[in-house]
Amino acid sequence: MFAHVRSSAFLILIGLVSATDLFAAERIWDSDLKRYLTEEETNHAEVFMSEEEAVKTVLPKSQRVRKEVIRLTQEKKVSIEQQIGWKFPETAFELYIGETGGKIDGYAMIHNTIGKHKHMTYMVGVDATGACSDVELLVYREARGSDVGKKRFNAQYEGKTVSDPIRIHKDIINISGATMSVRSISAGVKRVLVLVDEFYLKPAGLGSDTVAAKKSEQGILGSIFGN
Repeated sequence: MFAHVRSSAFLILIGLVSATDLFAAERIWDSDLKRYLTEEETNHAEVFMSEEEAVKTVLPKSQRVRKEVIRLTQEKKVSIEQQIGWKFPETAFELYIGETGGKIDGYAMIHNTIGKHKHMTYMVGVDATGACSDVELLVYREARGSDVGKKRFNAQYEGKTVSDPIRIHKDIINISGATMSVRSISAGVKRVLVLVDEFYLKPAGLGSDTVAAKKSEQGILGSIFGN
C-alpha cells in the first residue's frame, strides 16, 4: 500500500515538474524590455476585424467575390523569394478576386507573418493594375506595436507596386517599438504584389514586364524625337 502511495506521489511530482518546465519553455524574452513577457502579454491578441469584414473593406464595390488557391512549384517559389528578398515556408495561398460585370476590380489576400514574437493576420488589397489598394490588420498578437493597424501607417503602402522597394528607410516609415512588425508587413505586401503579378497580371499581358517594356519603348521614342 505504502509503495503504491509513494508511486502515486512520485508521478504527481513528475507531473508538476513537467508542467513547470513547460511553462518555463513558453516564456518569451523581450530584448527591448529586457525581461520575460508576462502571461498576459504572451496571450495578448487584439482583434480589429473578421476576414469577411476585411474582404468587404478591401473590395467594397465588387458585385461578386470568388476565392482561388495559388499553388507554387518549387521553381516558382524560389523565383518569388528572389524577387522579394525573403524566404517563406508556404507553397499555397488563398486569393479573393472581386468582379463586376465580368471585369476584375481587384484582389485581396490574407497573410499571416511573424512580428516580433508572434504571427499577425492582415489582408492586402491589390487593384486591377497591380498596385496595392489597401492593407487592413485583422489580428495583432503582440503586447506592443498595434499602431501598424492604423490607417496613418498602412496608408503608405497604397499605390506601391512590384517595382517599389517597400522597405524601411527606403519608402516605408518605421514605427518605434514595432520594427519587426513593420518589416514583416512590408515583406508580406511585396509578396502579395508579386504573386498577383506572376499569376494573374503577366498571363493577361498587364504585368510588370509589360509595363517595363512600354516605359522602355517610350524612353527610346522620346530620345529619338527629342521629347
